[in-house]
Parts: sequence; C-alpha cells; structure tokens
Amino acid sequence: MTLETSKPVDSTGFLPEIRDRKKKRRIVWLPWLLVLGLLSGIGYVIYRQVVIVPAQEARSKILTQPVERKTLPVKVSANGTIKPERSINISPKQSGVLKSLLVKEGDTVKQGQIIAYMDDSNLLGQLTQAKGQLAQQESNLQKLIAGNRPQDIASAQASLDEAEANLQKAIVGNRPQDIGQAQARLQQATASLTKAEDNLRRNTLLYNSGAISLQVLNQSRADRDSARGQVTEAQQALALQKAGSRAEDIDSLRAVVRQRQQTLSLLKAGTREEDISAARAQVNSARGSLQTIQTQINDTILRAPFEAVVTQKYADPGAFVTPTTSGSAVSSATSSSIVSLASTNQLVANVAEVNVSKISLGQKVLITADAHPGKVFEGRVSQIAAQATVEQNVTSFQVKADIVSDNKNLLRSGMNVTADFQVGQLENALVVPTAAVVRRQRSTGVFVAGKDNQPIFTQIETGVTVNNFTEVKSGLKGNERVLLSFPPGSRPQSTPRGGVFPGAGAGSRRGAP
Repeated sequence: MTLETSKPVDSTGFLPEIRDRKKKRRIVWLPWLLVLGLLSGIGYVIYRQVVIVPAQEARSKILTQPVERKTLPVKVSANGTIKPERSINISPKQSGVLKSLLVKEGDTVKQGQIIAYMDDSNLLGQLTQAKGQLAQQESNLQKLIAGNRPQDIASAQASLDEAEANLQKAIVGNRPQDIGQAQARLQQATASLTKAEDNLRRNTLLYNSGAISLQVLNQSRADRDSARGQVTEAQQALALQKAGSRAEDIDSLRAVVRQRQQTLSLLKAGTREEDISAARAQVNSARGSLQTIQTQINDTILRAPFEAVVTQKYADPGAFVTPTTSGSAVSSATSSSIVSLASTNQLVANVAEVNVSKISLGQKVLITADAHPGKVFEGRVSQIAAQATVEQNVTSFQVKADIVSDNKNLLRSGMNVTADFQVGQLENALVVPTAAVVRRQRSTGVFVAGKDNQPIFTQIETGVTVNNFTEVKSGLKGNERVLLSFPPGSRPQSTPRGGVFPGAGAGSRRGAP
C-alpha cells in the first residue's frame, strides 16, 4: 500500500503551477504598456514643436521700430524713356536708284559727312543741255548790245531796192516784147493743135479701115486735147500781157517795199533797250535752269545734317528709293528711306500734374535702368512741356533732361528708366517706416506698441515719402515704437478709403508731398 504525500505550497499560499501562470500573464502585457507610453511621449513632443513653440516664437518675433528723425532728400519720381534728341530718316529729294552707301549700322557720322550717292546719269545730259541754252542766250544778248553790222544794213538796203524795182515794173506794165513773145507762143500752140487734129482725122480713117488699133487712135485724140489746152493757156497769157499789172499786185508790192523800208530803218536805228532787257531776262532764265539741274545733281549726294549715329539701314545699293518726310518713324518703309540717324540720347519722362511745379530747368535728376542694376546716371532738366498730355484720364507733363554722366553710352535709345528729380531736402523730419502706415476708419495712422506689444492705432498726418520712410507731420511725439508685424490672429484690418487700400496710404507717391 502506497502512501501519497501532498504537493508543496510556496509562501504566497499558491501552488507553484498557479504562480508561474500569473507571471507569464504579466510578462505579456508589459511590452504593450511600454509602446503606449512611447507613443504618448512622441505625440507630446510633436504637439510642442508644432503648436506651442511656434506660438512662443511668433510672440517673441513681433517687429517694432522706433520713431526717429531724419534729413530726407525730397525727390519726384517718374517713369521715363531714353530717346534721341533728334531722329530722322535720310532719303533723297528725288526718286532714284541708290548708287553707293558709305556707312553701316552703328557708325558715327559728323555733320556734313557724305553718307550715300544716288545715280545721277540722267541729270548729266540735262546739265549739258542747260549749259548750251545759257550760252545761246548769252550770245543773243551780246549781239543785241553790240548792235547791227554794216553788212546787215547793206543786205536790208539791197532787199529794199529789189522790192522797189518790182513795184516800178508792175506800175509801168508789160513791154511790147513780152506781148509779142506771148503772141508767138499762142501761134505755136495753134499750129500744134492743127497738126494734132490732122493726125487724129487720119488715124480715125485708118482705124475704121482696120489698119491701126484703138490704142493708137486714143493716143491721137489725147494729143489733140493736149494741144487744145496749150492754145487756151497761150491765149490767157497773151490776154494778161495785154491787160498789164493788176491793182492788187501793185498794192502788194508797195506793202513789201514799206516792210523792207521799216526793216532797214530798224537796222540803222540799232537795238532797242526793251529787246536788250528781254534778252537779259532770257539769260537769267537759262542760268536758273542750269542752277536747278546743278542743285539736283548736288542733291544726289546725301550728307549727315548733324553729328549722329546710324541706327538702322533700310536700303542697299541698287535699290529704288523714293522721297519721304522728316516726320517719318524710325522704322520707316524700305522704299522711302536709306538710313536712320539719331543724335545724342536724352531722358523723356512724364511727370504728374501735381509735381510739375516742383521741376525747374537745370534741376538735377538721377536716372536708373533695369538694364544696369546698381548704376545711377546723372542728368539735367533741359525742357518742360508747355502743354499737358492726358492718357487714360491721367494728366502729366513731358519733361526732358540731358544725360551728363554716360560717357560709355550705356543708356540706349528705347530703354525704360526711372527718373528721380532732386527737388530739395527735408531737415530733421519725424519719420516712420512706410510699411507701418495704414488706412483705418477714414484716417491715416500707425499701430504703436503698447503694453506687452499690444497694437494701438494712432492717427497721424503724413507728409512726403522718400524710399522706405514717410514723414509724420503730427500725431506722434517721437518716442513711440511702431509695429511692423503683429502676433498671429491679432493683425488689425485696414479700411480702404476712396479706392486706396492698406499699405497704399502715404507711400503711394514717392517723393510727393
């Protein structure tokens, strides 16, 4: 018989198997507790970095700036453009072919320098003709001044004698010999007619007998008719010889005599002063025509009217070019210009109507261009427009200034620049940063840092704005600090007035009081 003994019991009163089972259960839950604690710590760290720390930094980074006193250079700013003082297109006075071009783009030319030659071949012939006409008119004038030669007077006297002889002959009438000669011609014509009639009768008989042809008969008839006409002519001539000269012929001969007498008298009297004056006028007219041709030839030589730079070329040798006007644009059509010239550059700026009274001739102006950052050019006001221009309901005056500090010609025509006209300076002015000026409740003011940097709106009266500072005429004592930034969620909202939005108060016009 076996005796069973009981299992041992530990000091806790549990059996060893039960105790081991509970220990294993505690060991399973411990890693989960550790993971949960780790996640909680990570979440707190993230919350602190994302929420608490930025809020503390934002409160610590509120920007303020004390109100201070400065001497402000007062200036009026305006947008401008670099343009040449003079810009023209060179073209011929007369249409023609460009013969040669002596310059290219970018060349600098002096006043009077030859730029191009036009073809003048068609004018050379006209020049020769004009010279010949002038020589002819000058010769006629010298002839009139010298008077008539003795040979001319003798020739006129001979013509007069001839006319008088013809007149005397007509008055006396025909001589008997002339009448007898006319009668002899009539008798000869009558004999020829008798012969022709006999010949016609014989040929008629022969034709009727068939001995000759009709052609021979017709020829005989034609000879008879011709002889009959000659008889009639001789009869008329004899009648004229017997009748003598007609009264009309005698009157005509008398007129010829009188004409030649007048001609002889004129030759003996010499040249009239009126004729000499007319001849001189013709000489002057011929000389004017010659000068016109010479001027046209000179116009084929194109010269620079002033010292300038060739900015553009429009035509090449051989091109047909027509005249254009001086008011043409620089980018003129290639058919009406040869080259474009531009003189020294200048500043052309549009100054607002409220600021033009501050601009004066000789005033200094500082010029800046985006093409040359950090470089400032100096100029002097040379012209102020007498009449305003209005563009998009904005009234402005055009102001021109000579550029005096651009030896390297860095400012090129067409560049957009900013012009600051130096109109004076404001001594010991109370100023605040322009970024701090706001509009609120129909007034202009700044936010002053109060207790714990709390913003307090303070109304001010602003003056001029120069660069980043605005003058304060009233509203501040000078010991305040204005806020440039605000804690998150505490920035006050500016109220627009009259179309002016926050930040556009005193700083909306640089240098304008």
